[in-house]
Amino acid sequence: MSDHENVLDHKVHRDDVGAKMGMWLFLFTEVLLFGGMFLIYAVYRYQYPEQFHIAAMELNTNIGTLNTIILLTSSLTVALSIAALQKGNKLLSMIMLGTTIVLAVLFLVNKFFEWSTKFAHGIYPGSSILTSKPNGQILFFGLYYVMTGLHAIHVIIGMVILAFMLNFIKRNKVTTDNYVKLENSGLYWHLVDLIWIFLFPLFYLIQ
Repeated sequence: MSDHENVLDHKVHRDDVGAKMGMWLFLFTEVLLFGGMFLIYAVYRYQYPEQFHIAAMELNTNIGTLNTIILLTSSLTVALSIAALQKGNKLLSMIMLGTTIVLAVLFLVNKFFEWSTKFAHGIYPGSSILTSKPNGQILFFGLYYVMTGLHAIHVIIGMVILAFMLNFIKRNKVTTDNYVKLENSGLYWHLVDLIWIFLFPLFYLIQ
């Protein structure tokens, strides 16, 4: 290998490492964001354990469980997409990535119907029905909408990122020899799934 090729290989390796480090730092800030919210939730739940329990009875555990299964499956499919591309199977990688996006859409559809049901029952921030409830229940639903809403935004962002990756794979901008962008996208998606794994028991399993 010539000196010029060595320099290019070193530059690519350096850029890959930098990209991965940058992604890990970004994910760390996301963990801090949700970690702070989990701490707030823990404080209020300690103060209003009975009211949190009563409020949680309003949530549909079946939908929460289904969405958990959907996101866990999507973590698997995005991992399979990365593995397939690493092995040079471009078509399978695209199929798995497309499946991940479809699963994300299903998650959001379920969340939409869940939120719609709550709104139909008058349980939403600022509603007369919710404001008439005890403080503990008001806090529970306030945290529920903020935390699951912020998570839903992250799901949408993840879908957009994965859609770009799908296009990049199709156009050979992300390949077997250059898949760091896909790996970083997969890391982001795994974080989105991990956050839901914490949200699910906090809101749905305290019944």
